[in-house]
Amino acid sequence: MAPIRVRIGVLGLALVAGLATPLAAPTAATAAPPAGGSAPAPTVEERRLDGEVPREILRRSGFAAVAPAFAHRLGRAGSYREARAVVAREGSALWRRAVDRAQGRGPAHGDLGRDDDRPLYWARLGMTRELRTWAPGFGLGERQRAALLTELERTSRGQADLRLPRSGPDKGAGKGMKRVLLTGFDPFTLDRDIRISNPSGAVALALDGTVIDTADGPARVETAVFPVRWRDFAEGAVERVLRPYLPRVDLFTTVSQGRVGRFDVERTNGAWRGGFPDNENVSRTETVPVADPASQPQWTTTTLPYAAITAADTGRFPVYDNTTVTEIPAGGTEPVVRPDGPTPGSTAREGGGGNYLSNEIAYRATLLRDRLGLHGTLPGGHVHTPVLQFGAQNTDPATGAVTDPEFVRNRLDIVAQTRAIVAVAVSAAGPDRG
Repeated sequence: MAPIRVRIGVLGLALVAGLATPLAAPTAATAAPPAGGSAPAPTVEERRLDGEVPREILRRSGFAAVAPAFAHRLGRAGSYREARAVVAREGSALWRRAVDRAQGRGPAHGDLGRDDDRPLYWARLGMTRELRTWAPGFGLGERQRAALLTELERTSRGQADLRLPRSGPDKGAGKGMKRVLLTGFDPFTLDRDIRISNPSGAVALALDGTVIDTADGPARVETAVFPVRWRDFAEGAVERVLRPYLPRVDLFTTVSQGRVGRFDVERTNGAWRGGFPDNENVSRTETVPVADPASQPQWTTTTLPYAAITAADTGRFPVYDNTTVTEIPAGGTEPVVRPDGPTPGSTAREGGGGNYLSNEIAYRATLLRDRLGLHGTLPGGHVHTPVLQFGAQNTDPATGAVTDPEFVRNRLDIVAQTRAIVAVAVSAAGPDRG
Protein backbone atom coordinates (compact mmCIF):
# COMPACT_ATOMS: atom_id res chain seq x y z
CA MET A 1 0.00 0.00 0.00
CA ALA A 2 2.80 2.38 -0.83
CA PRO A 3 4.44 3.92 -3.89
CA ILE A 4 7.90 2.35 -3.82
CA ARG A 5 10.77 2.45 -6.30
CA VAL A 6 11.77 -1.15 -6.85
CA ARG A 7 11.72 -3.47 -9.86
CA ILE A 8 8.73 -5.72 -9.42
CA GLY A 9 6.38 -7.78 -11.53
CA VAL A 10 2.93 -6.86 -12.79
CA LEU A 11 1.17 -8.11 -9.67
CA GLY A 12 3.47 -6.23 -7.33
CA LEU A 13 3.18 -3.10 -9.43
CA ALA A 14 -0.58 -3.22 -9.06
CA LEU A 15 -0.34 -3.60 -5.32
CA VAL A 16 2.10 -0.84 -4.43
CA ALA A 17 0.10 2.28 -5.01
CA GLY A 18 1.67 5.21 -6.76
CA LEU A 19 3.55 3.51 -9.58
CA ALA A 20 0.34 2.27 -11.17
CA THR A 21 -2.06 4.25 -13.30
CA PRO A 22 -5.36 5.20 -11.65
CA LEU A 23 -8.03 2.52 -11.56
CA ALA A 24 -10.79 4.83 -12.71
CA ALA A 25 -11.90 8.40 -12.57
CA PRO A 26 -12.86 9.42 -9.03
CA THR A 27 -16.49 8.81 -8.25
CA ALA A 28 -18.72 9.60 -5.33
CA ALA A 29 -18.54 6.91 -2.66
CA THR A 30 -22.27 6.79 -2.17
CA ALA A 31 -25.09 7.87 -4.39
CA ALA A 32 -27.34 10.59 -3.01
CA PRO A 33 -30.67 9.38 -1.64
CA PRO A 34 -33.36 9.48 -4.33
CA ALA A 35 -36.22 11.93 -4.05
CA GLY A 36 -38.83 10.82 -1.56
CA GLY A 37 -36.37 9.84 1.17
CA SER A 38 -35.75 6.22 0.11
CA ALA A 39 -32.52 4.48 1.05
CA PRO A 40 -29.29 5.37 -0.79
CA ALA A 41 -27.72 3.14 -3.41
CA PRO A 42 -24.86 0.74 -2.63
CA THR A 43 -21.30 2.10 -2.74
CA VAL A 44 -18.60 1.27 -5.27
CA GLU A 45 -17.18 -1.30 -2.83
CA GLU A 46 -20.56 -2.89 -2.18
CA ARG A 47 -21.37 -3.23 -5.88
CA ARG A 48 -18.32 -5.47 -6.34
CA LEU A 49 -20.17 -8.09 -4.29
CA ASP A 50 -22.10 -9.07 -7.41
CA GLY A 51 -19.01 -10.57 -9.04
CA GLU A 52 -18.36 -14.31 -9.19
CA VAL A 53 -15.18 -14.18 -7.09
CA PRO A 54 -16.69 -12.54 -3.98
CA ARG A 55 -19.60 -15.00 -4.10
CA GLU A 56 -17.17 -17.92 -4.37
CA ILE A 57 -15.06 -16.67 -1.45
CA LEU A 58 -18.16 -16.27 0.72
CA ARG A 59 -19.51 -19.68 -0.27
CA ARG A 60 -16.23 -21.54 0.23
CA SER A 61 -15.68 -19.99 3.66
CA GLY A 62 -19.18 -20.52 5.03
CA PHE A 63 -19.79 -16.75 5.21
CA ALA A 64 -22.40 -16.58 2.43
CA ALA A 65 -25.29 -16.59 4.90
CA VAL A 66 -23.93 -13.74 7.04
CA ALA A 67 -25.54 -10.82 5.18
CA PRO A 68 -28.94 -12.50 4.64
CA ALA A 69 -29.11 -13.44 8.34
CA PHE A 70 -28.20 -9.89 9.30
CA ALA A 71 -30.89 -8.50 6.99
CA HIS A 72 -33.48 -10.79 8.58
CA ARG A 73 -32.59 -9.72 12.12
CA LEU A 74 -32.41 -6.07 11.11
CA GLY A 75 -35.82 -6.34 9.52
CA ARG A 76 -37.32 -7.35 12.85
CA ALA A 77 -36.14 -4.14 14.54
CA GLY A 78 -39.08 -1.89 15.35
CA SER A 79 -37.11 1.22 16.29
CA TYR A 80 -33.79 2.91 15.81
CA ARG A 81 -32.72 1.79 19.28
CA GLU A 82 -33.46 -1.85 18.44
CA ALA A 83 -31.66 -1.50 15.11
CA ARG A 84 -28.54 -0.12 16.81
CA ALA A 85 -28.50 -3.09 19.19
CA VAL A 86 -28.76 -5.51 16.25
CA VAL A 87 -25.96 -3.74 14.36
CA ALA A 88 -23.60 -3.74 17.36
CA ARG A 89 -24.28 -7.39 18.16
CA GLU A 90 -24.00 -8.68 14.60
CA GLY A 91 -20.92 -6.59 13.79
CA SER A 92 -19.07 -7.92 16.83
CA ALA A 93 -20.19 -11.46 16.02
CA LEU A 94 -18.74 -11.20 12.52
CA TRP A 95 -15.37 -10.07 13.88
CA ARG A 96 -15.28 -12.85 16.48
CA ARG A 97 -16.31 -15.43 13.88
CA ALA A 98 -13.49 -14.35 11.54
CA VAL A 99 -10.95 -14.38 14.38
CA ASP A 100 -12.11 -17.78 15.61
CA ARG A 101 -11.90 -19.21 12.11
CA ALA A 102 -8.39 -17.85 11.58
CA GLN A 103 -7.23 -19.22 14.93
CA GLY A 104 -8.69 -22.69 14.42
CA ARG A 105 -11.68 -22.52 16.76
CA GLY A 106 -14.88 -24.17 15.62
CA PRO A 107 -15.65 -25.76 12.25
CA ALA A 108 -14.05 -24.29 9.14
CA HIS A 109 -17.33 -24.30 7.15
CA GLY A 110 -15.73 -24.60 3.75
CA ASP A 111 -12.50 -25.48 1.99
CA LEU A 112 -10.98 -22.00 1.89
CA GLY A 113 -7.92 -21.61 4.10
CA ARG A 114 -8.81 -20.70 7.67
CA ASP A 115 -6.17 -17.97 7.66
CA ASP A 116 -7.93 -16.12 4.82
CA ASP A 117 -8.88 -12.49 5.53
CA ARG A 118 -11.18 -12.13 2.52
CA PRO A 119 -14.37 -13.68 3.97
CA LEU A 120 -14.46 -10.97 6.64
CA TYR A 121 -14.09 -8.22 4.05
CA TRP A 122 -16.78 -9.47 1.69
CA ALA A 123 -19.21 -10.47 4.46
CA ARG A 124 -18.89 -7.00 6.01
CA LEU A 125 -19.68 -5.39 2.68
CA GLY A 126 -22.74 -7.61 2.40
CA MET A 127 -23.88 -6.34 5.77
CA THR A 128 -23.20 -2.68 5.01
CA ARG A 129 -25.10 -2.99 1.73
CA GLU A 130 -28.10 -4.45 3.53
CA LEU A 131 -27.98 -1.66 6.09
CA ARG A 132 -27.40 1.10 3.55
CA THR A 133 -30.39 0.07 1.43
CA TRP A 134 -32.71 -0.83 4.33
CA ALA A 135 -35.98 1.10 4.41
CA PRO A 136 -37.67 0.33 7.76
CA GLY A 137 -41.29 1.17 8.39
CA PHE A 138 -40.45 3.42 11.33
CA GLY A 139 -38.41 5.78 9.15
CA LEU A 140 -34.66 6.22 9.32
CA GLY A 141 -33.00 9.61 9.10
CA GLU A 142 -29.79 10.22 7.19
CA ARG A 143 -27.80 10.81 10.39
CA GLN A 144 -29.28 7.73 12.03
CA ARG A 145 -28.32 5.53 9.08
CA ALA A 146 -24.81 7.01 9.08
CA ALA A 147 -24.49 6.28 12.81
CA LEU A 148 -25.59 2.68 12.26
CA LEU A 149 -23.09 2.24 9.44
CA THR A 150 -20.32 3.67 11.64
CA GLU A 151 -21.25 1.26 14.42
CA LEU A 152 -21.20 -1.68 12.02
CA GLU A 153 -17.79 -0.68 10.68
CA ARG A 154 -16.41 -0.20 14.18
CA THR A 155 -17.65 -3.49 15.63
CA SER A 156 -16.94 -5.70 12.60
CA ARG A 157 -13.34 -4.45 12.39
CA GLY A 158 -12.37 -5.35 15.97
CA GLN A 159 -12.19 -1.69 16.91
CA ALA A 160 -14.72 -2.20 19.70
CA ASP A 161 -13.05 -5.40 20.88
CA LEU A 162 -9.66 -4.15 22.09
CA ARG A 163 -9.27 -5.77 25.51
CA LEU A 164 -5.86 -4.98 26.89
CA PRO A 165 -4.82 -6.74 30.11
CA ARG A 166 -3.99 -4.68 33.14
CA SER A 167 -0.31 -4.73 33.94
CA GLY A 168 2.21 -3.61 36.52
CA PRO A 169 2.51 -4.47 40.24
CA ASP A 170 -0.57 -5.92 41.90
CA LYS A 171 -2.58 -5.94 38.68
CA GLY A 172 -3.72 -9.55 38.91
CA ALA A 173 -3.52 -11.91 35.94
CA GLY A 174 -1.99 -9.22 33.74
CA LYS A 175 1.03 -8.73 35.96
CA GLY A 176 4.18 -8.73 33.84
CA MET A 177 2.20 -9.07 30.61
CA LYS A 178 3.28 -6.76 27.82
CA ARG A 179 0.50 -5.13 25.81
CA VAL A 180 0.76 -4.78 22.02
CA LEU A 181 -1.64 -3.02 19.65
CA LEU A 182 -1.47 -3.98 15.96
CA THR A 183 -3.56 -2.83 13.00
CA GLY A 184 -4.12 -4.25 9.52
CA PHE A 185 -6.01 -3.30 6.35
CA ASP A 186 -8.72 -4.55 4.00
CA PRO A 187 -7.81 -5.94 0.56
CA PHE A 188 -7.35 -3.23 -2.09
CA THR A 189 -6.78 -2.67 -5.85
CA LEU A 190 -9.76 -4.95 -6.37
CA ASP A 191 -10.54 -3.62 -9.84
CA ARG A 192 -7.17 -4.97 -10.97
CA ASP A 193 -7.60 -8.37 -9.33
CA ILE A 194 -10.72 -8.99 -7.29
CA ARG A 195 -9.16 -12.15 -5.82
CA ILE A 196 -6.70 -10.12 -3.76
CA SER A 197 -6.11 -10.84 -0.07
CA ASN A 198 -4.26 -8.46 2.26
CA PRO A 199 -1.72 -10.23 4.50
CA SER A 200 -1.95 -7.44 7.08
CA GLY A 201 -5.63 -8.30 7.56
CA ALA A 202 -4.72 -11.96 7.91
CA VAL A 203 -2.10 -11.00 10.51
CA ALA A 204 -4.72 -9.06 12.49
CA LEU A 205 -7.10 -12.03 12.54
CA ALA A 206 -4.37 -14.53 13.44
CA LEU A 207 -2.90 -12.47 16.29
CA ASP A 208 -5.97 -10.89 17.90
CA GLY A 209 -6.16 -11.79 21.58
CA THR A 210 -3.15 -14.10 21.41
CA VAL A 211 -0.21 -14.22 23.78
CA ILE A 212 3.26 -14.27 22.23
CA ASP A 213 6.19 -15.65 24.18
CA THR A 214 9.14 -13.29 23.93
CA ALA A 215 12.63 -13.18 25.44
CA ASP A 216 11.29 -10.51 27.79
CA GLY A 217 8.17 -12.41 28.86
CA PRO A 218 4.65 -12.87 27.47
CA ALA A 219 2.94 -10.23 25.34
CA ARG A 220 -0.79 -9.97 24.69
CA VAL A 221 -1.67 -8.71 21.20
CA GLU A 222 -4.90 -6.90 20.38
CA THR A 223 -5.72 -6.03 16.78
CA ALA A 224 -8.11 -4.13 14.54
CA VAL A 225 -8.41 -3.55 10.78
CA PHE A 226 -9.01 -0.35 8.85
CA PRO A 227 -10.66 0.39 5.51
CA VAL A 228 -8.73 1.44 2.43
CA ARG A 229 -10.71 4.68 2.09
CA TRP A 230 -9.40 8.22 2.20
CA ARG A 231 -12.58 9.63 3.73
CA ASP A 232 -12.47 7.47 6.86
CA PHE A 233 -8.99 8.70 7.63
CA ALA A 234 -9.93 12.33 7.01
CA GLU A 235 -12.83 11.87 9.44
CA GLY A 236 -10.43 10.82 12.20
CA ALA A 237 -11.08 7.07 12.27
CA VAL A 238 -7.48 6.23 13.18
CA GLU A 239 -7.25 8.69 16.04
CA ARG A 240 -10.63 7.69 17.48
CA VAL A 241 -9.57 4.07 17.69
CA LEU A 242 -5.99 4.51 18.91
CA ARG A 243 -6.22 7.48 21.29
CA PRO A 244 -7.69 5.57 24.28
CA TYR A 245 -5.12 2.77 23.98
CA LEU A 246 -1.74 4.27 23.14
CA PRO A 247 -1.15 5.47 26.72
CA ARG A 248 -1.83 1.92 27.94
CA VAL A 249 0.22 -0.22 25.55
CA ASP A 250 3.90 -1.17 25.61
CA LEU A 251 4.26 -1.21 21.83
CA PHE A 252 2.15 -0.58 18.75
CA THR A 253 2.63 -1.24 15.07
CA THR A 254 0.53 -0.49 12.05
CA VAL A 255 0.95 -3.15 9.34
CA SER A 256 0.20 -3.14 5.62
CA GLN A 257 1.23 -4.85 2.40
CA GLY A 258 4.24 -3.26 0.72
CA ARG A 259 7.01 -4.55 -1.54
CA VAL A 260 7.58 -7.88 -3.26
CA GLY A 261 9.68 -10.41 -1.35
CA ARG A 262 10.60 -8.30 1.70
CA PHE A 263 9.52 -6.78 4.98
CA ASP A 264 10.32 -3.16 5.74
CA VAL A 265 10.38 -1.20 8.98
CA GLU A 266 9.54 2.29 7.75
CA ARG A 267 11.81 4.80 9.47
CA THR A 268 9.99 8.02 8.44
CA ASN A 269 6.37 8.89 7.62
CA GLY A 270 5.32 11.87 5.49
CA ALA A 271 2.37 14.29 5.66
CA TRP A 272 1.33 13.87 2.03
CA ARG A 273 -1.44 12.05 0.17
CA GLY A 274 -0.25 11.02 -3.27
CA GLY A 275 -3.60 10.54 -4.96
CA PHE A 276 -3.74 6.81 -5.70
CA PRO A 277 -7.43 5.74 -5.84
CA ASP A 278 -8.85 3.96 -2.81
CA ASN A 279 -11.41 1.15 -2.63
CA GLU A 280 -14.15 3.61 -3.56
CA ASN A 281 -12.13 4.75 -6.62
CA VAL A 282 -11.71 8.14 -4.96
CA SER A 283 -8.39 9.99 -5.22
CA ARG A 284 -6.89 12.54 -2.83
CA THR A 285 -3.74 14.60 -3.45
CA GLU A 286 -3.14 16.93 -0.52
CA THR A 287 -1.48 17.36 2.84
CA VAL A 288 -2.72 14.71 5.26
CA PRO A 289 -5.69 16.40 7.01
CA VAL A 290 -5.33 16.32 10.80
CA ALA A 291 -6.59 18.27 13.79
CA ASP A 292 -4.61 21.41 14.62
CA PRO A 293 -2.88 21.68 11.23
CA ALA A 294 -0.91 24.71 12.42
CA SER A 295 1.25 22.41 14.54
CA GLN A 296 1.39 19.60 12.00
CA PRO A 297 4.92 18.37 11.19
CA GLN A 298 5.95 17.29 7.70
CA TRP A 299 7.57 14.14 9.06
CA THR A 300 7.19 11.70 11.94
CA THR A 301 9.55 8.87 12.83
CA THR A 302 9.33 5.31 14.06
CA THR A 303 10.25 4.44 17.62
CA LEU A 304 10.20 0.72 16.92
CA PRO A 305 13.55 -0.99 17.67
CA TYR A 306 14.39 -1.28 13.98
CA ALA A 307 18.02 -2.30 14.48
CA ALA A 308 17.02 -5.32 16.58
CA ILE A 309 14.21 -6.26 14.20
CA THR A 310 16.36 -6.18 11.09
CA ALA A 311 19.20 -8.08 12.77
CA ALA A 312 16.99 -10.96 13.94
CA ASP A 313 16.24 -14.15 12.03
CA THR A 314 12.45 -13.91 11.91
CA GLY A 315 11.60 -15.91 8.78
CA ARG A 316 12.25 -16.53 5.08
CA PHE A 317 11.75 -12.93 3.91
CA PRO A 318 14.53 -10.36 4.45
CA VAL A 319 13.65 -7.43 6.72
CA TYR A 320 14.97 -3.95 5.93
CA ASP A 321 15.33 -0.70 7.81
CA ASN A 322 13.94 1.58 5.11
CA THR A 323 15.19 5.16 5.38
CA THR A 324 14.34 6.47 1.89
CA VAL A 325 11.87 9.37 1.50
CA THR A 326 10.88 11.82 -1.21
CA GLU A 327 10.90 15.50 -0.30
CA ILE A 328 10.80 18.98 -1.72
CA PRO A 329 13.92 20.51 -0.13
CA ALA A 330 13.65 23.79 1.75
CA GLY A 331 13.63 26.57 -0.88
CA GLY A 332 13.10 24.06 -3.69
CA THR A 333 10.19 23.28 -6.00
CA GLU A 334 10.83 19.74 -7.30
CA PRO A 335 10.68 16.40 -5.43
CA VAL A 336 14.00 14.78 -4.56
CA VAL A 337 14.59 11.21 -3.39
CA ARG A 338 16.64 11.05 -0.18
CA PRO A 339 18.05 7.61 0.69
CA ASP A 340 18.94 8.69 4.25
CA GLY A 341 15.75 10.46 5.29
CA PRO A 342 14.45 14.04 5.05
CA THR A 343 16.57 17.17 5.28
CA PRO A 344 15.72 20.09 7.61
CA GLY A 345 12.80 22.25 6.51
CA SER A 346 11.74 19.99 3.65
CA THR A 347 8.17 19.27 2.54
CA ALA A 348 7.00 15.66 2.41
CA ARG A 349 6.02 13.94 -0.80
CA GLU A 350 6.63 10.31 0.21
CA GLY A 351 7.50 8.73 3.50
CA GLY A 352 9.41 5.48 3.61
CA GLY A 353 6.08 3.77 3.15
CA GLY A 354 5.08 5.94 0.18
CA ASN A 355 2.15 8.35 0.11
CA TYR A 356 -0.87 6.05 0.22
CA LEU A 357 -2.93 4.97 3.23
CA SER A 358 -0.19 2.77 4.70
CA ASN A 359 2.00 5.83 5.05
CA GLU A 360 -0.96 7.81 6.33
CA ILE A 361 -1.91 5.39 9.10
CA ALA A 362 1.74 5.33 10.19
CA TYR A 363 1.89 9.12 10.09
CA ARG A 364 -1.35 9.51 12.05
CA ALA A 365 -0.46 6.90 14.67
CA THR A 366 3.03 8.27 15.30
CA LEU A 367 1.78 11.87 15.30
CA LEU A 368 -0.82 10.87 17.88
CA ARG A 369 1.93 9.20 19.92
CA ASP A 370 3.93 12.40 19.85
CA ARG A 371 0.98 14.66 20.64
CA LEU A 372 0.23 12.47 23.66
CA GLY A 373 3.79 13.08 24.86
CA LEU A 374 4.83 9.44 24.36
CA HIS A 375 7.60 9.75 21.76
CA GLY A 376 10.37 8.94 24.24
CA THR A 377 8.56 6.12 26.04
CA LEU A 378 6.33 4.26 23.56
CA PRO A 379 7.83 2.12 20.77
CA GLY A 380 5.66 2.39 17.69
CA GLY A 381 5.73 2.64 13.92
CA HIS A 382 4.91 0.83 10.70
CA VAL A 383 5.85 -2.56 9.23
CA HIS A 384 5.31 -3.36 5.57
CA THR A 385 4.83 -7.04 4.72
CA PRO A 386 5.76 -8.62 1.40
CA VAL A 387 3.19 -8.57 -1.40
CA LEU A 388 1.03 -11.68 -1.11
CA GLN A 389 1.47 -13.49 -4.40
CA PHE A 390 -0.42 -16.31 -6.07
CA GLY A 391 1.38 -19.32 -7.50
CA ALA A 392 3.34 -18.85 -10.73
CA GLN A 393 0.63 -20.61 -12.77
CA ASN A 394 -2.21 -18.62 -11.18
CA THR A 395 -1.48 -15.00 -12.02
CA ASP A 396 -4.25 -14.15 -14.50
CA PRO A 397 -7.06 -12.32 -12.66
CA ALA A 398 -9.55 -13.22 -15.40
CA THR A 399 -9.02 -16.98 -15.35
CA GLY A 400 -7.12 -17.71 -12.13
CA ALA A 401 -8.35 -19.58 -9.08
CA VAL A 402 -9.21 -17.70 -5.88
CA THR A 403 -6.57 -19.68 -4.00
CA ASP A 404 -3.69 -22.08 -4.54
CA PRO A 405 -1.12 -23.85 -2.33
CA GLU A 406 1.63 -21.26 -2.87
CA PHE A 407 -0.78 -18.42 -2.11
CA VAL A 408 -1.74 -20.08 1.17
CA ARG A 409 1.90 -20.85 2.03
CA ASN A 410 2.93 -17.26 1.35
CA ARG A 411 0.19 -15.88 3.57
CA LEU A 412 0.94 -18.28 6.41
CA ASP A 413 4.66 -17.47 6.21
CA ILE A 414 3.98 -13.72 6.26
CA VAL A 415 1.71 -14.11 9.29
CA ALA A 416 4.27 -16.24 11.13
CA GLN A 417 7.13 -13.84 10.37
CA THR A 418 5.09 -10.82 11.47
CA ARG A 419 4.42 -12.60 14.76
CA ALA A 420 8.18 -13.20 15.12
CA ILE A 421 8.92 -9.54 14.33
CA VAL A 422 6.50 -8.45 17.06
CA ALA A 423 8.21 -10.80 19.52
CA VAL A 424 11.63 -9.32 18.71
CA ALA A 425 10.28 -5.78 18.98
CA VAL A 426 8.71 -6.44 22.38
CA SER A 427 11.92 -7.99 23.70
CA ALA A 428 14.06 -5.11 22.46
CA ALA A 429 11.68 -2.46 23.78
CA GLY A 430 12.49 -3.16 27.43
CA PRO A 431 10.31 -3.37 30.53
CA ASP A 432 6.57 -2.80 30.42
CA ARG A 433 5.17 0.65 31.08
CA GLY A 434 3.09 -0.41 34.10
